[in-house]
Amino acid sequence: MTLIRYPTAPGRFPLIVFGHGFAVTPAPYASLLRAWAGAGYVVAAPVFPLGNANAPGGPNEQDLVNQPRDMSFVISRLLALSGAGTRSLADRIDPRKIAVSGQSDGGDTALAVAYDPRYRDNRIGAAVILSGAEIPFVSKIRFSSPSPPLLATQGTADTINPPGFTDTFFAAAPPPKYRVALLGAPHLPPYTDMEPQLGIVERASIAFLDYYLKGQSRALARMAAAATVPGTAELTSDPPIR
Repeated sequence: MTLIRYPTAPGRFPLIVFGHGFAVTPAPYASLLRAWAGAGYVVAAPVFPLGNANAPGGPNEQDLVNQPRDMSFVISRLLALSGAGTRSLADRIDPRKIAVSGQSDGGDTALAVAYDPRYRDNRIGAAVILSGAEIPFVSKIRFSSPSPPLLATQGTADTINPPGFTDTFFAAAPPPKYRVALLGAPHLPPYTDMEPQLGIVERASIAFLDYYLKGQSRALARMAAAATVPGTAELTSDPPIR
């Protein structure tokens, strides 16, 4: 099953495919997904077959290695539905403008499908990784250059995916890349209901995607403003935002 949100206005829009974390569903992330759709994106959030909270027999994290291909399948299916003129998705997706995102294990999934040669989907033009990491059951990613632009966010008080996990893949990724440190924030709440962190993530990620998928020239300045909040959020960028 895949939950889909899309703008009410007519036209074609960029696509974001979002991966939920382990032992949850897309439901806790509803505010974030609505914000993306409201900003002019088609948002698709698959329920991973064995990693979701309601999986038969209980969630199985070993299936994480299969989730990148699940995400690619969702991209293919949605592009086919859009191209075929299927009901509400008829010609609604711009196939040249696709991003992936995810939180926790969903972030691991999005990171792999955007950058890992074993899973890489060349249709992806940007990635937003929310407190994610490299998939723990396989060897490290060998990033190529160029790669899709990267936005990574990370709570500094996260004890499930500690900051070092994000530090590792962020250091290895080629530019352009951006890291938002959410000071004192834990693992899941900044992406579900913790304010002002959720609002920061919404605004920063929308500005990032507006720049790299929609070509809005001033969007990086918006991202820097959204992600630089004294005592709450700090932004690292390569190259620097001028």
